[in-house]
Amino acid sequence: MLSIPDDKIRPFITITIDQPTFSDQNIHEIQEPFFFLMKENQVFAYIRMDDLPLNEKITTVDQLLQYAFSIDNVCKLHPNISLPHLFQIIGEPIVLIKTDDGMLTGYVKREDVLAELFKQDSKQNLDLLNVILTSIPMGIFVADKEKNIVNFNESGLKMIKKPSEQVLNEPAADIFNKQHIHSVFASGSSILNQLEITDVMSVLVDYSPILNHEKEVEGLIIIVQDLPMVEEMAMEIELIKSSNKDLNAILANIYDEILVVNQKGELLRYSDSIISGFWGKDLKDYIGKNLLQLEDEGIFNPSVTRLVLEQKKKVSIVQDTKMNKKVLSVGTPVFNEKGEIDRIVIASRDITETTQLKSELNEMRKELDSFKKQDQFYKELVFASPKMEQIISQVKKIAHFSSTVLINGESGVGKEVIAEAIHKMGRRSKQPFLKINCGAIPENLLESELFGYTKGSFTGADKNGKVGYFQQANKGVLFLDEVGDMPIHLQVKLLRVLQEQEVIPIGSTTPISIDVQIVAATNKSLEKMVEMGTFREDLFYRLNVIPIHVPPLRERPEDIPPLAFHFLQKLNERYQRNYHFSPDALNILEVYTWPGNIRELQNMIERLVVSADEEMIDADFIQRFIPVGSDFKQTKPIITRILPLQEAQDHVEEQLIMLAMKQYKTTTKAAKALGISQSSVSRKYQKVLAEQSKKIENDAF
Repeated sequence: MLSIPDDKIRPFITITIDQPTFSDQNIHEIQEPFFFLMKENQVFAYIRMDDLPLNEKITTVDQLLQYAFSIDNVCKLHPNISLPHLFQIIGEPIVLIKTDDGMLTGYVKREDVLAELFKQDSKQNLDLLNVILTSIPMGIFVADKEKNIVNFNESGLKMIKKPSEQVLNEPAADIFNKQHIHSVFASGSSILNQLEITDVMSVLVDYSPILNHEKEVEGLIIIVQDLPMVEEMAMEIELIKSSNKDLNAILANIYDEILVVNQKGELLRYSDSIISGFWGKDLKDYIGKNLLQLEDEGIFNPSVTRLVLEQKKKVSIVQDTKMNKKVLSVGTPVFNEKGEIDRIVIASRDITETTQLKSELNEMRKELDSFKKQDQFYKELVFASPKMEQIISQVKKIAHFSSTVLINGESGVGKEVIAEAIHKMGRRSKQPFLKINCGAIPENLLESELFGYTKGSFTGADKNGKVGYFQQANKGVLFLDEVGDMPIHLQVKLLRVLQEQEVIPIGSTTPISIDVQIVAATNKSLEKMVEMGTFREDLFYRLNVIPIHVPPLRERPEDIPPLAFHFLQKLNERYQRNYHFSPDALNILEVYTWPGNIRELQNMIERLVVSADEEMIDADFIQRFIPVGSDFKQTKPIITRILPLQEAQDHVEEQLIMLAMKQYKTTTKAAKALGISQSSVSRKYQKVLAEQSKKIENDAF
């Protein structure tokens, strides 16, 4: 038991602060090292005189409170202090003394208590002091007024690597820095963080004075830290700082909102990234509050915290909020050593826009698929002639309307491709495109295919009935190929569909409304059929709203080379080959009349590929399959307008000369093919070249 003498117990010097200001009492005249503040007759804080500025007059409570310390953490003990109480007084500079009934009577400075510990001759006190000194990991050396070491702990001996007999009662200056020791005794001030390295030790040293009541130095405490330990601690601190800095940087820049919740569901901390409009108010207001209650309040649903606590595993959910937001939340449990949930880390991301973008992306994908189909279709539109350019331009215009279109042209010219172009380029491109050949289906079946039939309409019919082409093509395009072969009685029904935009299935009397664009095609002259009475005049005018005539291939020879290349490339891709045409081969293909048009050209290219022995397909090889000479003799030039006879002769002669030279390359072979002399061909060819050169020069100027 340690007894505090009465002369060490100091009286309270108090100042009452019940009013915002107080009298002009000169606080600086107070002689005690501490004075105390009272409010409502209760001491609640103390002020250290050394902390007050010397030249500043303090007259207000706010000024005074800047220097005040609460007495909540100050030990309140009886004058007889038990030894364990010594550990309580370390943290504050004073100890408050109280009576048995709890009344505060005064205070004792911490240094006075420790000084009494040295003065009172008690083995128990010394033992306790030894325990304290021994248990401290840092080295401690105590020097008396004569600057001799009077006490130390084992940690200190290990750090300076000396036995106790070489330290006890020896001058402190023999071991530590003599100048620092003299300076502390002379000034009464501490000297900290001094690096001292000798042959036997490397330590970091703090020198602190032991002062009596009169501020006189009565001794010295030397605190020693081993450098390896200091370096290790410093490195560990730097590592922690660096880790915290990195973690804070990550949390500050991470896109997701990060929450840390304890095992009760209470919010502990959060990242800088906050989901706007999710919480309804500032997230800091939820610190310490239970997030499970927010689900009951309807702020969001469901609660990822609740699901993690229930399932004890990682949970991913999509939450809906009052603000119509969709938030993806991932809750990850953190377990302690007992396998219990200690923390829950919640990463949340606002996916409201993502959900909308996903929906928009799906729409864009649909449009992209449509564009891809259109692009693929455009690749099938192979042409180079002005005539086809004009037709495609016309198709692009009429495709945005629902007018009925009649396509006329010889067999094989590509009427179906034009019909598909009207569908692909128009506003009905996402709707059905159906085609039916009116001449390829028996008359008794064509009606049921077009108009459909109801259940039990006729013997052999499907028991469930059938939907006709008109209904199947609703909102889209129906292509009626070879419409000139349609029987008269069906022409009447087709006319009604065009006029009324409705169909009546076989076996029914109820009309069904439809919205179908009709594109018809024929290789016959419907005008002559109308004259002969084999095609209804009124139907012809209903079909011929937008007429399109597709010229035969012989009238557009510019389309032959690109079409030939197109078909050849498709065959190369199908069979992994590399067939190609020589220039003279294309000449042969161009001058042939192609009575079967594009279909014949396509079939011929496939025949050439299958039959070729070499990858190079030349003119000699093609002439085995195309009787070019006889065909030329049978073909006559076509004159489409009246012009002077001599001009027509010159024009035909020029074309023949250039065509012969393009095909045969030499004037001798060209002369043989034209049936004239070689000199005539040479003279006429030079004349044509000169005229073309002159024309080019004139155009340039």
